[in-house]
Amino acid sequence: MTWDLLLTGGDPVDVAVRDGVIAATGSSLPRDAHTVVDLDGHLVTPGLIDLHTHVGPGYWGIEPDPIAWYTGVTTWVDAGTTGAYTFDALRTKRTDVRVAVLLNIAATGLAGRTGECRDLANCDVPRAVDTIQRHRDTIRGIKVRMDRETVGDNGLEPLRRALEAGERTGVPVMVHIGVPPPPVDEVLDLLRPGDIVTHCASGLASPLGPALRAAVDRGVLLDIGHGSGGFAFDILERQLDLGIRPTTISTDLHARSLHGPAFDLPTTMAKLLACGLPLAEVVEAVTIRPARALGLPGGTLDVGAPADLAVFEVRHEDFEVTDAHLRTKRSPMRLINLMTYARGRALPPRLPPPVPGWIPLTDAQRAALARRDRDVRALFGTPLVGADGLDDQFPREHRRP
Repeated sequence: MTWDLLLTGGDPVDVAVRDGVIAATGSSLPRDAHTVVDLDGHLVTPGLIDLHTHVGPGYWGIEPDPIAWYTGVTTWVDAGTTGAYTFDALRTKRTDVRVAVLLNIAATGLAGRTGECRDLANCDVPRAVDTIQRHRDTIRGIKVRMDRETVGDNGLEPLRRALEAGERTGVPVMVHIGVPPPPVDEVLDLLRPGDIVTHCASGLASPLGPALRAAVDRGVLLDIGHGSGGFAFDILERQLDLGIRPTTISTDLHARSLHGPAFDLPTTMAKLLACGLPLAEVVEAVTIRPARALGLPGGTLDVGAPADLAVFEVRHEDFEVTDAHLRTKRSPMRLINLMTYARGRALPPRLPPPVPGWIPLTDAQRAALARRDRDVRALFGTPLVGADGLDDQFPREHRRP
C-alpha cells in the first residue's frame, strides 16, 4: 500500500507515514509514497515535547503555532496557566499542535503575574479533582508554584493541596520552585515518585542540598523549566558534579521569556549541550522522557506512534548561549529546524501576534522586533519571481487580421 509521506535519507532512519501515524521505519525504504522528502543525512527526531510552557489565556500566555513550525515542538504542555475556573478557555482553543495540560491547583490559574495561592480559597481541591476527572484525556497533572510571591504566608499548604488532588486523581504534580519561603528543601521533602520539580537548576532556589539527592533517589523528576529566571549555568554544573542530571528539558516559554532569555526549545537544548550533556541525552530529554513522565502520545519513532516528526540540521559550530542571569557559555553545536510535521502534515509558517503591551522589553528587544517586522514586510512585499519564473497561464490567441 502506498504511504502518504516518506522521509528518506535521514539520520537515523527513513520514516514512512500513513493516516497520521508512523507506518514503517528502516534504511532505504521503498519510495512508494504520495510525497517523498529527501533529507540528505539530516537528523530525524520525534516531534519535540516541551514539558513546561504557557499557551493558555492570561498574563503569561502565548500562541504555540507561530513557534512550533520553526522549532520542531509538536506537543506543548501548558503548565498551570489555567485552573478549574479558567480551563474551558484553553480546552476549546484550536491549534495545529498537541496541547496537554497541568491544571493549576489555584482555580483562577495565572490570570495575573503572581499571587494565585495567597488566598487559600483559590486552592480548591474538590473543584480541581472534578475538573481533572472530567477531562482526563487532556489534563495530565497538577501545577503549583511555591515561592514567596505566589504563596504569601501560606507556606506549604498550597503544595499539600496539590498533592491531595494528585493522590485523588492519580496524576503527578509539577512544582515550581523559586525564592523562599517556603524553604526549598521542605518542598522537595513532600514530593512523591513521579512528581516533577521544574526550574530544577534555578539560581533563585539553588536546590543543591541533601533534600535534592533524596528526592531524586526516590524517583522525583527534574525539569529544567528555563523561563525568565529559572535556569543558571552554575547551579546545573554543580548538580552535574554531584551526579544529578535533569530528567527533562523544557523552556517555560511564555510572553516574557519568548523574546529572551529562553527563546525556544532548540536554543534551550543548546544550553545543556554547552554544559557537557551529549546530544543523544538532550534529545531524549525532549522526546521520550517527557512522554513517559505524563503518559503522552509520541516521543518515539516506533511504528504506530503519532507521526509527529522534526528534522534538524546539526550545525557543528561555536554558538553563544545565555542563562537567565546573563551568564554566557559556548555550545559546540546547535540544532536548526528544517521541517516539522504534526500527525504527518507539515506545519505551515505562521506569523506571531504582537507582543502584549504589559510585557517588559529592553530597547534592544524592541529594536530587534521592529527589524524583524521590516524584514518580513520586505520579503512579502517583493514579487515572488520575475517573468522568467512564470508561465503564460492564459495564452492570447494569435489571429491574422
